[in-house]
Amino acid sequence: MHPILFRIGPFALRSYGLMLALSFFLGILLAGRRLKRMGGDQTKMIDLAVVIILASVIGSRLFYVVFHWNEFSGHFLDIINPFNNAQGIGIAGLSMDGGVFLAILCGLLFLRLRKQPILLTLDALAPSFALGIFLTRMGCFLNGCCFGKPCWGSLGVIFPADCPAGWIYPQTPLHPAQLYNSLGGLIMFGLLLWLERQRTFSGFTFFLALIFYGLLRLVVDFFRYFQEGEILFRPGGVPITGNQAVSLAAMVLALILFLWFRSHRSFSRGRGST
Repeated sequence: MHPILFRIGPFALRSYGLMLALSFFLGILLAGRRLKRMGGDQTKMIDLAVVIILASVIGSRLFYVVFHWNEFSGHFLDIINPFNNAQGIGIAGLSMDGGVFLAILCGLLFLRLRKQPILLTLDALAPSFALGIFLTRMGCFLNGCCFGKPCWGSLGVIFPADCPAGWIYPQTPLHPAQLYNSLGGLIMFGLLLWLERQRTFSGFTFFLALIFYGLLRLVVDFFRYFQEGEILFRPGGVPITGNQAVSLAAMVLALILFLWFRSHRSFSRGRGST
């Protein structure tokens, strides 16, 4: 693993941060070109990207803090203090689901205030989201975070002692849950571009992205390690985390909206042809 690529004084370039920055850069570039091709205003994409980046970081941090509250008991400034990390400047501890959903909410508000076509813009952004999962989860693997449960099969990976996975499970093969997520993001990226050829209404690609993401998160998190405090409930003895609950809710909502928009589109076509 290579959690830190190099250091310059107190600054440490983290592999996760690099992959996160790369995912934003490529995602914005791709989304801008897609929006222009769809007939939208490409110039608004940069402003929207700034909103999404800020909301993603803030949401990811807040979601992590909520489910790791015991880590900050008695020293709440550590929630926002970038100098409390022994491995360099930066805030360690992010949860992707919080970033995803706060970014969506803030993005919707921005588009509404700027009077931009909301669903069209979200369709343009959707494949970039999948690309981001592919890249950032590779960063998680290099960082040794977001790791899986013990795995005694051929897929097991032993992480070094100087990363979160190695601290908790020293010399123990673990499921590379980060790579499962990364592969899922790549598959999701390809499926969205392929299925988009059947796009019949605005929101088609975006709703599919939420459905695929919810399914991906729901499945992969069964292989991922979580602390006991992150488990919401155990129906039938099966642990369900906050991430899975939120992802499942988003998946169900997106599926309902997808079916409603599709049926509404079909109904409008049928009525117009009579």
